Amino acid sequence: MEPEQLIDDLLSGKLNKKEALDELKSTANLGFARLDLHREKRTGFPEVVFGAGKSFSQLKAIIQSLKEKNKPILITRIVKKSATGLLKSFPDLSYHKDVDILASDLGKTVEDQQLFISVISAGTSDFKTAEEAAFTAEFMGTAVKRFYDVGVAGIHRLFNEIEMIKKSSVIVVVAGMDGVLPSIVGGLVDKPVIAIPTSIGYGANFNGLAPLLTMLNACSSGITVVNIDNGFGGGFAAAQIVRNMKLQIKCIKSEK
Repeated sequence: MEPEQLIDDLLSGKLNKKEALDELKSTANLGFARLDLHREKRTGFPEVVFGAGKSFSQLKAIIQSLKEKNKPILITRIVKKSATGLLKSFPDLSYHKDVDILASDLGKTVEDQQLFISVISAGTSDFKTAEEAAFTAEFMGTAVKRFYDVGVAGIHRLFNEIEMIKKSSVIVVVAGMDGVLPSIVGGLVDKPVIAIPTSIGYGANFNGLAPLLTMLNACSSGITVVNIDNGFGGGFAAAQIVRNMKLQIKCIKSEK
């Protein structure tokens, strides 16, 4: 709730003093976790929960607390058993098994289809990481176009899609094996490229270390690299860029 609205509701009697104070609290202390309730006010995006390593009871308490504050729910890297059990208590959530994500309806409505993110994967085996990036960006209110299985082993597949890719505002490129695809894409476009290495590959891939180093040493300019298999981080960063573009456009329009 915005400060002005909070004051108006307090003065009009819609909120009592305790409710207003609760609204001002920046965290919810659950003992094992401190939920950041003001993250969206500071950064534009709500709290996201990393599901790996958390017990069923912890996840249930976290979801309940976020729902009480009317916060959107996005839990990444959640195991199927936990997700299935949580759906019994929270049937309004959806489990996206292809990406191990449990979420409420998309956090924000996509208002601008012209400013979109292209998510590109080198191979079908990179699908899970690519979808985590795409889903995250969509959850944050950004339009996404997907271009999967267009890696260097058949580079003509990329060229068949490149004109549409060039129209995007940000490009997320996901690749394992040799990790070359982001460098090729970076040499063809004038947009920011966020590269995500995956752990897909044979022994010398070193569980993603090889493509990570390839991407860090890319000769094309304008490439930023996130951690191995970090689809969430890549999608989040891309959505932040688009969000700021939207804000700048809005400011320009308001000045006219």
